[in-house]
Amino acid sequence: MSRIHGRQGLAGWLFVSPALIGLGVFMVAPILLALWVSFRDWSGLTPLGVSEPAGTANYADLLTDPGVVRGDFAKSLRNNLYYVLGVVPAQTFLAFLLALVVNARLLKGRTFFRTAFYFPSVTSSIAVAFIFIFLFSPSGVVNTVLSAVLPGKVDLVWLDDSDGLLHLLLRAVGVDAPPGALRGEFMDLSWWDWLSGPSVALSSVMILATWTTTGTFMLMFLAGLQNVPEELDEAASIDGASARQRFFRITLPLLKPTLFLVLTLGIIGTWQVFDQVYAMTSGGPQKSTLTPAYLIYREGFQNSAMGRAAAIAFIVLVIILIFTGVQRFVLRKER
Repeated sequence: MSRIHGRQGLAGWLFVSPALIGLGVFMVAPILLALWVSFRDWSGLTPLGVSEPAGTANYADLLTDPGVVRGDFAKSLRNNLYYVLGVVPAQTFLAFLLALVVNARLLKGRTFFRTAFYFPSVTSSIAVAFIFIFLFSPSGVVNTVLSAVLPGKVDLVWLDDSDGLLHLLLRAVGVDAPPGALRGEFMDLSWWDWLSGPSVALSSVMILATWTTTGTFMLMFLAGLQNVPEELDEAASIDGASARQRFFRITLPLLKPTLFLVLTLGIIGTWQVFDQVYAMTSGGPQKSTLTPAYLIYREGFQNSAMGRAAAIAFIVLVIILIFTGVQRFVLRKER
């Protein structure tokens, strides 16, 4: 390999210095400042220089000290965990399915369908949220369609129902109270509540998120499909491999880098959900749609606890890194 000699290295650093300076000023420095703030008692209304040191009190309020703060943080983690488990697989599967459809050679009007499927991703999330509020209203389209399909009239108040879906299913089979093994608590939240499943209101937000993000990931899968060498597919076809064998033995393995990218971006995006919750439910009803990102906004700008808000942000960062590391390990192990 050739080495960089003399002034070539200096010239290289000069060329990349604008980008490095931008990253340092607008990314690294704010992250380090936020980390410092997470150990301070700062309201956000006074100069940061006069804030008082708080040590690990902000993290203790969220993780170890019993109270409303830890309970709300536990509810936000529970809600967001179900949000991730529901949205990421759904958007990944639908995006891959749509990419296969628009990549088909026999499909006519592929440009139109690509644009149509991608359009929700570039539409204002707040505008889409208000549209979904009307769709999921008691007299909205969703209840009207369900009433036409199901027996009886459906007048479900979607965005004002805090019941968990798993609890609703258990009630349908006669289980109304938690068994003895689930009566304990973790972070001021009973195990029965941890296993409630996403609320009806949160499920509505999850449907919106899946609809608005699928188009972006479809383009990523489409790019991956178009980068699969046609020679490999043709060679396998000549050797007698069926379409199913070519798909599972050639196409899917070559799409693993794309799948890793889609899953990583999906996990990061779902742990940062804020605007849909802010516009549709404001964390309600009964905090069943409260998420860490919305809790950061509430603690920082409504409760004037910027240090605690910064602490939540860094705990979420650790959670994202753990999820990303796990799925990276799983995909690498399958190679």
